[in-house]
Amino acid sequence: MPAIDLHTHSTASDGTLNPVELVKAAKESGLAAIAITDHDTMAGLPAAMEAGVKCGVEVIPGCELSVATDVGVLHIVGLWVNPYSEVLKKAFKEVRNRRIARNEGMISNLQKLGLDISMEDVQEQATGTIGRPHMARIMVAKGLVDNFEEAFKKYLGKNGKAYIPKDNISASQAFELLRSTDATPILAHPYLISSDEVVLDSEVGRLKQLGLEGIEVYYSSHSIEMVGFCKKLARKYDLLASGGSDFHGYVKPDISLGKGMGKLFVHHSVLDDLKSFRQSKGLKI
Repeated sequence: MPAIDLHTHSTASDGTLNPVELVKAAKESGLAAIAITDHDTMAGLPAAMEAGVKCGVEVIPGCELSVATDVGVLHIVGLWVNPYSEVLKKAFKEVRNRRIARNEGMISNLQKLGLDISMEDVQEQATGTIGRPHMARIMVAKGLVDNFEEAFKKYLGKNGKAYIPKDNISASQAFELLRSTDATPILAHPYLISSDEVVLDSEVGRLKQLGLEGIEVYYSSHSIEMVGFCKKLARKYDLLASGGSDFHGYVKPDISLGKGMGKLFVHHSVLDDLKSFRQSKGLKI
């Protein structure tokens, strides 16, 4: 049975393939279904879903929310969002306004460090939501750094000289937003929260109480041991298994669509189980 990929990004946020190109790439990769889960936007979903019908690839409408918690920032993927939800659109607009302020602050910090980069430069590169990858792209193009890794390590990453933390929504707000559009909330890349499995277990349990319904068991950087532990968490907290590559295109060159770093395979049965769960609740698929 063909593979699926339930975590991908397009140019609507910080990916490098536009929504239609992403769907076509999924077809070429032999994927039966993908979820497009751009950060804080649903702008690419209508075009992607239309392309999916034409290409014969099932497109699950999604999004990804950044959430502030006591253990740091984590990401919640919402699957089967309503692409036209006014509640989500309003919330995303507020998030984008905060992101604009953050981006301007980081550009200002880079300039103070003597780097020749402006917001106009970044805006010319971005077709969707502007983020740090767009800044890194300009820095590489101008020869200010040798590659993306250097841009993030020296300037844009958490310990970088120009870094400004995100002003993220709370977990309870994120679940409330996703409930408003009947989406299924999935904890993305759990091991990026913490490599300490005691901490991870505790956080997953807390999120379950707030409304978490699934966890990415299968992810690009998950080892066999990590997959096994995530399966245990899914059983312990009665969560659905999900999985995806977190594909962004050439800004993450080591991650391939559907295959992650080469060994990822998300079986179609994962999608079947998610659909069965939603149908049991009377929700659309």
